[in-house]
This record gives sequence, C-alpha cells and structure tokens, in this order.
Amino acid sequence: SDLTDAGVPLGAGSTEVVSSGGRGESQRALSVASARGFRLKMLRWRRQLAEISAMEPTLMTESDALLRKRSLALRYRAMAGERLGSLLPEGYALVREAGRRALKMRHYDVQIVGGISLFEGCIAEMQTGEGKTLTATLPLYLHSLLGKGAHLATVNDYLAHRDAEWMRPLFERLGLTVGVIQTQDDQGGRRTSYAADVTYGTAKEFGFDFLRDRLLLRAQNRVETEMLGDGGGGFSGTGDQIVMRGMHFCLVDEADSILIDEARTPLIIGSIEDTVRDQIVETYRWAAEHGASYVKEDDYTIDPETKQYELTARGRQRVRALPKSDLVRTMGLVDLYEYSERSIKVHEEFLLNRQYVVRPGDKGVDEIVIVDEFTGRLAEGRKWRDGIHQAIEAKQELEISVPTGQAARITVQDLFLRYPHLAGMTGTAASSAGELRKIYRTPVIRVPTNKPPKREQLADRVFGTMEAKFEAIVREIKEVHETGRPVLVGTRSIDKSVILSQMLDEIGIEHQVLNANNVEQEAEIVADAGGHGKVTVATNMAGRGTDVKLDLQIESAGGMHVICTELHDAARIDRQLIGRCGRQGDRGSYRQYLSLDDDILKGGLGVKKADRMKEQGAQIDG
Repeated sequence: SDLTDAGVPLGAGSTEVVSSGGRGESQRALSVASARGFRLKMLRWRRQLAEISAMEPTLMTESDALLRKRSLALRYRAMAGERLGSLLPEGYALVREAGRRALKMRHYDVQIVGGISLFEGCIAEMQTGEGKTLTATLPLYLHSLLGKGAHLATVNDYLAHRDAEWMRPLFERLGLTVGVIQTQDDQGGRRTSYAADVTYGTAKEFGFDFLRDRLLLRAQNRVETEMLGDGGGGFSGTGDQIVMRGMHFCLVDEADSILIDEARTPLIIGSIEDTVRDQIVETYRWAAEHGASYVKEDDYTIDPETKQYELTARGRQRVRALPKSDLVRTMGLVDLYEYSERSIKVHEEFLLNRQYVVRPGDKGVDEIVIVDEFTGRLAEGRKWRDGIHQAIEAKQELEISVPTGQAARITVQDLFLRYPHLAGMTGTAASSAGELRKIYRTPVIRVPTNKPPKREQLADRVFGTMEAKFEAIVREIKEVHETGRPVLVGTRSIDKSVILSQMLDEIGIEHQVLNANNVEQEAEIVADAGGHGKVTVATNMAGRGTDVKLDLQIESAGGMHVICTELHDAARIDRQLIGRCGRQGDRGSYRQYLSLDDDILKGGLGVKKADRMKEQGAQIDG
C-alpha cells in the first residue's frame, strides 16, 4: 500500500506491511484482509500526523519553561491512568519542538509516522540516512511517561554512548533524565542509569544485568527462608541490590541484527570452576599442538551439511599413538577424540583477523575477541560455545579460560520476549519480516524516504580470482579518486581490508582503514570519509550506526562511491554498506565485485563445487 493512496503526502517512497508470502485461497484472503487493515491504520496515522502538525505553530511560540510544564502535565495524566495512545499527538509534538530547539533538528513527517509505528509495536524499516536515532526519541519519550523506564538496545557500547549523549539535550528540554549502560560500569552506576527515564545500552548488558538480578533475588529469597526469625529477612537496606527496576518498553536498534542474527546467542553467567581445571587446560594445549598435523580425508572427514568434524579409524589411531603428558593420559579416549576434532575444526575454520582478533585484556593478559560476522565490530564479552573458544585460545598460545558450569543463562530472543512492549528499527528488515512477525509478533512497516533516492547502481564485475579482482578494484579506486569523489570500500574481513590497504599504499593513494582493530578511531574516520578525495577501506562495521557527512562540493561531483568487494551471507549486510551513499536525496553510486574463489560460494554451492569454480577461475586469470 502506498501512503499517498491513503492521503498521506509523505516523501517519495511508500509504506507497507511486508509479509512472508503464501499460497492458496486462505493465504490470499489473509493478504487482502491484511492490506485492508493496513489502509485503515494508515488513515488513522494520517489523522494523528495532522493533529501533531496542527500543534506546532502554538508550541513554537511558547517558552522552554512552558514546554517543560506541558511535558510534566502529560506525565501526570499517564501515571493517573490515561491511555498513552491518547497522549501521543501532544507528546510527539513536544518531542518535535524539543528537537528543533535543543538539536536544531526537526522531525520530518516520515519520522513522525515511523515513531507512531514504533509506539504500536512494529519494526520500522527506514533507509540508511533517514534519521533512526532521532525517530527513536518519539516512542522512548511516550513510554517513559509511565515512570517504568524506556530502554533502547543497540549493538555496542560506542553507539549506546554516542546516541545517548546526542539525544540527551532533547530529553532534558522536556524534563527527562537519560542513562547509559557501559560494560565497565559498576553496580551503583548501572542502578542510577536504569533509574533514569530513558536508558541506552546494549542487548548484552541488558541481558547480563537481568541475569545478575535474578541470581541476587534467588539468593535473597533463599536466605530469607532460612532467617524467618529476624523479621526482615536480613535485607532491610544494606547489602547488594538489584539494578533494573523492571522491563516495560524496549526499542531495538538494528533490529534484524539483534533480534534475528543474534537471537539464539546465549548470555551465560558461570558458576564455580571445575576441580579438574589443570587437566582440561593441558588437554586443550596438547590437542592444539597437533591440530595442524591431521590430513583431511585420511585422518578426518567433514559432514557437508552439519559441518561436523569426525576422526577416521586412522585418525583415532593417530590420537592414541601421539605422545601425552601424565595429565592428558588420564583423560578418556572418547574425550581425547573430541578435543582433537575440535582442534582440527579451529585450525581449518577459525582464522585470526577474520573470525577473531587477539588484543590485551583488562588485566593486561591477551584475549580472544570475536569479530561479529554481521556488524564487523568486536563482540565484546561473547564467547564461542562447546569448547571452541578455549581451543582457539590454545591455538594462539594464550591463557585458557576453562568453561564453567552455568549459574544463569538466557538467549537474546528470550530476553526481549520478556518486554511487554517491544519495537525495533533497522534499514534492512524486509528479508526477515516473516521471522520477526512469527517470533516477536512485530509486523514490519517500511517507512518512505524523506527525499527521492538518487543512488546509481553500476554493473557488477566478476573475476576468476581474488588477486585479479583486487587489482581491478584498486584501478577503479584510482579513477574515482582522481575526480575528487570520496570512495568507501567494503571488505568481508579484517585480513582482506589489510591486503587492500597494502595495495593502495603501493600506488601511493592515501587512505584510512576502519576495522575491528581500530574501533576507537571509528567516529573520527567516518566523519572524515565524505571529504574531497577521501578513500576509506572498511569491514562491514561501516555499514551500521555510522553517518558519513559529505562536503558540499562532493554532491555536484556525483557524491560518494561505494565498492563492495565481496557478497556477504546475509544480503542485508550488503544493503547496509550500499546505504552509506545516496543518503537524504544525495547523489551516489555503488558497484559489486565478485570472484570465483569468494567465500560465499562454499556456503552456497558446497566445498566441491566451490573448489571446481576456484580452479576454473585460476585458469581464466592464468
């Protein structure tokens, strides 16, 4: 359905409910009913938008004090039991005016519509550059009026802190407090942040705080049961206290990444370490020492569907024959086979500067940090399960963090299903619409762009090998760079961004590299990426939560040019990268490069077919 059909003159795009499709008469009937319901919803949203716009001239003449007084009156009405839906027009009008005064940013009509859809529990798909951060202030403000807190969950600490500080003046203009949860915060700081009207943080931190609170409440209840004689259970006002005050509303930024890609990621708080720690550590090191010596097909096989590694009879014989220390010798043979299979898998599939990096930890000891496949950023605090993380630590000769028992555990999906009110925003949700509706009961609404997009897609280019592909990419970078247009080059992994950087150094093109190894310079690099003649090589971390500002003269020259060096497993990651150009009606262009030895072919075609294509590609370029 198109918004203009419903009488809503909003920008150039269309707004629609994206469904997962279906077959048969019942499916078609359901689709017709859904479209009819959507049209009625659009008419209602149009009326609400008209009410909000009608209040704007009056609010613009009022003082800051009167604006805050209006906000306080709305809070009294909400806490007295008045429905939030009836307060929406005035509340959103106040937020729009506060944004204009505090940030010099007035919410567009399409952002107001997006904000209404978020309040009604939808996933708003807004194109990159359309102002999701500002849109988020609308439902956050309205839900905060109940005094139960409103949370915004994003993908990392950097974005949580940046967005909280950016939007803080708007909320404070309306008399609201803002808190932000960071990994390094202590319990007192977290409690203060959760007590604020609006709290920004990551899904991971919200999850761990929920688990710690549950463990604390469980311990207190147990002690209270044992201390019935003291009248107060021993917790009158001292000792540890929970940090969260409840779970009322959560708005999930980059919803497809958090709610779908990370949905089954477990958040685990460990219990006391096992008494056989030394034996386990020694076995991991023994397995890592020999992991690279096994021969595929001779010593082990790989199931093409499950990716499970299994030792052959010859491989098991090899395990039994290998020299072992006294500690390792006491392990059962079945366990030694399992440790060996895990070590082989890690040696083959988990590569430094692709799936993980090594960096100094908090205590000065080097540690393994996962590189998130979908965002390109470091997945702080996460670990691979089933001993994979420890096998990688052994491979890199680091201190091994022995897996512990589980004191508490929750998945990201289960965490967000605990919120009575849930909504989300993203630039790429259409491909996950069916899953989002089924799992979280959150329909996807596509919000139109404020201005017509002018992004130009150039013809794809395919090469036989990565080497030939990268040589062509460097030539294109040089050609565009000479016109003065900025170039953003997206790579799939850290090591490939390094290779491309070295090739650019060889021909003397000055550039910046943005990947998980230098995330602390992200804001500075991204802010500078739209300048005249700038070249930026980045992993897919440049595709989420960052805003590239173009110099004025760049627009007339054609805008930013984006080069995608390789397809990702999830198409929306490519769409995120492409979305860095052609924002808010700016001009821009992009091109996709491919080669016959790209990693995606292994997953799409299987190892054997991918290897054949790789051989054909080498013959073509040879």
